[in-house]
Order: sequence, then C-alpha cells, then structure tokens
Amino acid sequence: MTVERRQRAFRKGRLAESLCALMLMFQGYRIVAQRLRSPVGEIDILARRGKTLAIVEVKARPTQQAAAESVTGRQRARLIQAAQWLIAGRPEFAALEIRFDVMLVSPWRMPKHIVDAWRIDLV
Repeated sequence: MTVERRQRAFRKGRLAESLCALMLMFQGYRIVAQRLRSPVGEIDILARRGKTLAIVEVKARPTQQAAAESVTGRQRARLIQAAQWLIAGRPEFAALEIRFDVMLVSPWRMPKHIVDAWRIDLV
C-alpha cells in the first residue's frame, strides 16, 4: 500500500468515526473518548448513556455488508482485551454495563448501529 493510499484510508476512517460519534450524540450518548489507545489496540469510540458504556468499533467499507464482514474474531478479541485494560485503569467503569457495538459506514447511507454486537462478562 502506498503512502498516499494509506493517508487516504486514514482520513476516511477518521471521518467515519466522527460521523458515528455525532450520530451517537444525537441518540443521547455522551462520547467519553475517541481513538483511545491501549497496549493491545485502539477503541474507536467509547460512549456512555446512563449505566451503559458502549465500546464501539467503526468499520467503513464500500458496502455495509463488506463492513460487517470485516469485523473478525481476532478484532473482537483485541477489543475485549482493550476493554479489560480500560476497566483495570478506570475502576469507575467497572460498575457500568459494558457493551460492544459496531457501526457500519458505507457511502451514501446512514451508518448502521449494531447494538450489543457481542457480549462477554468482563468481571
């Protein structure tokens, strides 16, 4: 992949994340963090509404189906590890319900929010 293509993909991803964060705010979520880095990977969006903390993975692809298919088991495992790291460092989050969401972004369509895409007990 050329440097130019990598930069274009990075900008596209940042734009998709910003669009999804805005959509979540309109749905009543408070954005706690974006692009939160952990030793095991990055959490795209950390959003809270009430007693629920959503760890949101944003996928931008040419189609929503392609975006959905790009969420691999390996990525899920990475996000689970990142969530465990987050909770260990921020004990105030341990009392909240932790949920893993996915937002699918494709051109000319509203992002699709898959609430509770998968579940695991982090305690």
